[in-house]
Amino acid sequence: MFYFHLKRSTLNFASVLFLLISCKLGAQNTSEEINSIHGNFQIDAQYYNPDSLIGAPKVPEKMLSNAFGNVNYQKGKFSAGVRFEAYNNVMQGFDTRYKGQGITNRFARYQDDLLDITVGNVYEQFGSGLLLRTYYEPGLLYDNSLDGIRAISNPYKGFTFKALIGRQRSFFGLSPGIVRGFDGELNLNELLDSSAKNLKTKFILGGSFVSKYQADQNPDFNLPENVGAYGGRLNIIRGGFNFFAEYAQKENDPSAGNQSSANGKTYYTYKEGEALFISTSYATKGFSFLLQLKRIDNMNFRSDRDATLQNALINYLPATTRQHTYLMPAYSPYATQLNGESTGMAEIQYKFQKGSFLGGKYGTEITINYSHANGLKQHGVRDSTTTLKLYKTFYEEFGADYYHDFFIEVNKKISKKWKGTFMLCNQFYNKNIVQFGSKFAGYNNIKSNIIVADITWKYKSNSAIRFEAQELLRDDKDEHNLGSWIVGLVEWTPNTNWFVAVLDQYNYGNIDSKLRLHYLLGTAGYTSGPHRISVSYGKQRAGIFCVGGVCRTVPASNGFAISITSSF
Repeated sequence: MFYFHLKRSTLNFASVLFLLISCKLGAQNTSEEINSIHGNFQIDAQYYNPDSLIGAPKVPEKMLSNAFGNVNYQKGKFSAGVRFEAYNNVMQGFDTRYKGQGITNRFARYQDDLLDITVGNVYEQFGSGLLLRTYYEPGLLYDNSLDGIRAISNPYKGFTFKALIGRQRSFFGLSPGIVRGFDGELNLNELLDSSAKNLKTKFILGGSFVSKYQADQNPDFNLPENVGAYGGRLNIIRGGFNFFAEYAQKENDPSAGNQSSANGKTYYTYKEGEALFISTSYATKGFSFLLQLKRIDNMNFRSDRDATLQNALINYLPATTRQHTYLMPAYSPYATQLNGESTGMAEIQYKFQKGSFLGGKYGTEITINYSHANGLKQHGVRDSTTTLKLYKTFYEEFGADYYHDFFIEVNKKISKKWKGTFMLCNQFYNKNIVQFGSKFAGYNNIKSNIIVADITWKYKSNSAIRFEAQELLRDDKDEHNLGSWIVGLVEWTPNTNWFVAVLDQYNYGNIDSKLRLHYLLGTAGYTSGPHRISVSYGKQRAGIFCVGGVCRTVPASNGFAISITSSF
C-alpha cells in the first residue's frame, strides 16, 4: 500500500526530487523496470527599453522573466509529478500577482481497471466545460487547477463516474471557496447488449453537478454561501457526423463579476444563470462542415465571489469564434462575455481535387467561416427597497452587436517548390463591451477589412523562405484605435535546425502623423530534437492575446527577448 502526504507550506523542490529518486531506487532493488521519467522546461525573459513613442513603459528591474519546469514519474499504475514556477518578476502583460517562485503543482495518481485516484493538483473537465474545467495555459499564465482529491470509476462497461473536491489555485495561494463536483457519463452502445455495440450510430449521455462553498462575510448583503450548478449533455456520432449539445443552470450567485453601480449604489445580480452550447459537424473526404451555437446568461462561476479578470474561474465557456494565428486578423480578438452573450459560428471547408478546373495540378483547399456575437436583451425588474438587480431574457431576442468575423481562406500548392495561403477578412469589434465590459467606456466600434498573403518557396530539401504580407484597413478616425496597418515578414529556414525572421508592422493610418511608426522585430532560433532556443530584438505593438476565448492585454515593448524550451 502506498501512502502519500504533501503539505504545501513545507514542500520544496528538493524533497519531491528525493521522493522520485527514492521510487526509482526502490524499483531497481526489486528488479522492476521504471516505465518513464519525463518532463519539460520553458524559460522566457525580456530586457526592456522604455519607448515613449510606442507607449513602452520604464521597467525598474530592466529584465523580467517567466519560467517553469515539469517533472513526471510513472511506474505501472502509479504516477506522480511536480511543476516549479518562477516569476522574477513576471513579464509585462501578465497579472502582477504572479510574483515569486515555488512549487505550484504536485500530484500522485493511481489507476487500475476499477478506480483512478488522484491527490494533489487536479485537471479535469465535465462535458464541454460549462460547469467545470480546470486547465493550465502557460501562454496566458492561466492555471485554475483544483488542489484536492479526484476519483474516477468505471464500475460497468460504458459507464464512467467522477467525483472531486478541493480548492482552486489562486496565484501562489488558494482560492477561499471549496469546489465539489460529480459527473456521470453513459455510452449506451457499450452499456447495452452486443447488438447495440454494432450499431453505426453511437449515443453518449452525461450529467454533472458542481457546487462551491464560500462563507458570507458581507455586512450589507445576504449572500448565498452554497451555490450549485447542474446540467446534462448528449453526443450522437454516426460516421463523419457528430452532434453535441449541453445545457447547464447555476443558482443565484451575486459576485464582483456581475455587480453594477448606479446613483451611487452597488447592485448585485441574484438572477440564476444558464448556458447552452450546441456543436454539429460533418466530415468526409474533401469536405467538412461545422456549426456551433452558444448562449450564456449570468454564468460567471468562481470559487471566490470577489475575484475578477481570469482568477478563480470554475467553468469554461468555449469560444465560438475562430482564433486567428495571423497578426492582423488577430488584432482585435473576441473574448467570451461571462455575464451574457449569444454567439454562433459556421464553417465550410472544401478541397477541389487534383486535375479539376479549380483544383489544378495539386488541388486547392478553401475555407469559408462566419462567426457572430450579440449581447442579450434584458428586461429589468428592480426591487426599489433593496439593491438587488433582477432581469429576464428571452432566447428569441438579441441585444447589441458585439463582434462578427467573416473570412475566406484559400490554401494552394502552386508547384513543387511554391505554396501559398491567401485570406480576405471582414470584422466588426465592439471595443467598449469586448475589451472593457461597459457600453460607456467611450470608444467607437471598429470595422476592419484585412488581406493576408503567405507564400513559401522551398528552394531545396529542408530549406525554405516564407514571405508574408498583411494589411488591416480601417476608416475609423478614433485616436484610440490607431487606424490602418501593413505588415511584412520574411522568414528563412536554411535547414531543419535554424531559422531567421524579420517582421515589420507599420501603422501608416495613425491619425497622429508623428505616431506613424515602424515596429521592426528580428528573430533567430535553433531547434534540435526536443530543444528550442530563440532570441529576438525590436519593437512589439500593444495588443490583446487570446487562447480559446480567454484573453490578456499585452503592452507595447522595446528590447531583447529570449525563449528556451526543452522536453525529455
